[in-house]
Amino acid sequence: MPIVEPEVLMDGDHDIDRCYEVTSRVLNKTFQELRVQRVALEGMILKPNMAISGKKSAKQASVQEVAEKTIRLLKACVPAAVPGIAFLSGGQSDEEATAHLNAINATGNLPWKVTFSYGRALQAAPQKAWSGKSENVAAGQRAFSHRAHMNGLASIGRWTADLEKKAA
Repeated sequence: MPIVEPEVLMDGDHDIDRCYEVTSRVLNKTFQELRVQRVALEGMILKPNMAISGKKSAKQASVQEVAEKTIRLLKACVPAAVPGIAFLSGGQSDEEATAHLNAINATGNLPWKVTFSYGRALQAAPQKAWSGKSENVAAGQRAFSHRAHMNGLASIGRWTADLEKKAA
C-alpha cells in the first residue's frame, strides 16, 4: 500500500491563503505523477498537511477557517477514490492539531476517511511528562494515552476542548 506524504511545511510567515495555493499545486502535481505511475488510488493513504497559517504569520487562521479551507482544498485536489487521509501535525501544538482535525471531521460530508498521523502532536506531552526519568514512566504513558484518545475522538468529530481538561 503506497503511503504518499506531500507535506507543505508551516515554517515561515505565510498566511493560510498562501498555504492553500502552494498545497494545491503540490497535491495536483502529486496526483498527476501517481496517475503516470499507475498507482491504484483505491489502495493508497495520503498524508498531507492542512491548509494553515505559517508559525510566524501575523494573522493566524481560526480553527473553523483551517477546517473550511482544508476541506475545500482536498475536495478540489484529492480524488474520491483515495480511501483515507491521515493528516500530519506539521509543527502544530497538540491541541491545535486535535482541534483542527475535529473541525474537519465535524463538518462531515467527506468522501474519505480522515484521521491523524501525528508525531510531535502525540509525543510532546508524553515526553514532557516523562522527562527521561524512570519515576515518570507512568505519567508519560497516561499523557500518551490521553493524546491518542483526544485525537481518536477528533477523527470522528467528537472532541471538545473541555475533554482536554479531564485527566487521562
